[in-house]
Amino acid sequence: MSTNSSDFSSPQYNFPALVFGILLITAIICGNVLVCLSVYKEKALKTTTNYFIVSLAVADLLLAVLVLPLYVFAEFQGGVWSLNMVVCDWLMAMDVMLCTASIFNLCAISIDRFIAVSIPLNYNRKHVDHRQIILLSGTWLLALAVASPIIFGINDIPHRDPTVCKLEDNNYVVYSSVCSFFIPCPIMLLLYCGMFHGLRRWEEARKAKLRSSIQACRKLQQAAAAAALPPLTGLPTSLPRVIQQDLAQSSVDDLDDDMQPSCPLPPEYNNSPIQTVAYTEFQNRGQRKKRAKINGRERKAMRVLPVVVGAFLFCWTPFFVVHTTRALCESCDISPHLMSTVTWLGYVNSALNPIIYTVFNTEFRRFFRKFLHSCC
Repeated sequence: MSTNSSDFSSPQYNFPALVFGILLITAIICGNVLVCLSVYKEKALKTTTNYFIVSLAVADLLLAVLVLPLYVFAEFQGGVWSLNMVVCDWLMAMDVMLCTASIFNLCAISIDRFIAVSIPLNYNRKHVDHRQIILLSGTWLLALAVASPIIFGINDIPHRDPTVCKLEDNNYVVYSSVCSFFIPCPIMLLLYCGMFHGLRRWEEARKAKLRSSIQACRKLQQAAAAAALPPLTGLPTSLPRVIQQDLAQSSVDDLDDDMQPSCPLPPEYNNSPIQTVAYTEFQNRGQRKKRAKINGRERKAMRVLPVVVGAFLFCWTPFFVVHTTRALCESCDISPHLMSTVTWLGYVNSALNPIIYTVFNTEFRRFFRKFLHSCC
């Protein structure tokens, strides 16, 4: 949400703002287009979490196309608004709606991830079901509802300064800030805390299951050795390396929930008396009951999302705090330079998300490299 103000009667051109604005718009468009293309083209990235990330990328793209050019133009003129006030009101409405949509998309992602961890049996990981459709639609409809007072003319007040483009009604400033930021962000943080608490419990249960399976594997090895049978060449002499690494590093990134350590017997022992109930039970343990899994790809996605949320809070919290303070405290002297700085910081967030994906997500990084390599 942008606020441009100036006490100057004539424009004083700000070329650094123009250069930085053009670079920022280019970075936002290129990065978020790559995010959308990667989910569209890569089968590995077609997950419900990434569909929400695409919705967030679309909000950032629209912000770069519809809002930032006009904001950069005003900053280039030293904060002086020289266009029609109808355009100003349209800019304010788009600004409020798209920034709110970004926050609500992050909130929807946290709700979706919380459901995936808390009630995984009822969660559809392969296709977008009605729950995800409702969340995606709700984010945009609620964002439109928050911005609707501007559309219906709340910003069109008499005797407004035509050289300043801002939200004129302080009550609406507080209302939009509360709806867009101060209510959804605590909810989002609480859901993430609950999600990671659930993941921690899931990891502990999973590791207990792995240890139980390993013990069964060792008992089978000992039973085969005690039976004085010929050497079992197909039976591993040590535990699978991936399980040893899992127990050593306490990592849950590369194993499925129902992965069992394999203790294969060679074909000549398939009908041997040594393969009794114990081995049959061990072999078929994972087939008795269908269990929901939180696969490695989803866990990697969950690891990226808190970084996205943290970057968003870092970029937008100063703006909403300063913006709300100015609306509630009319006697407070908040300089236009501070308002401009926190607004730029908020817009920078739209360029950060694609960078975060490339650093923390292997699939996104692989597609970005492949796409850039094919282009260059």
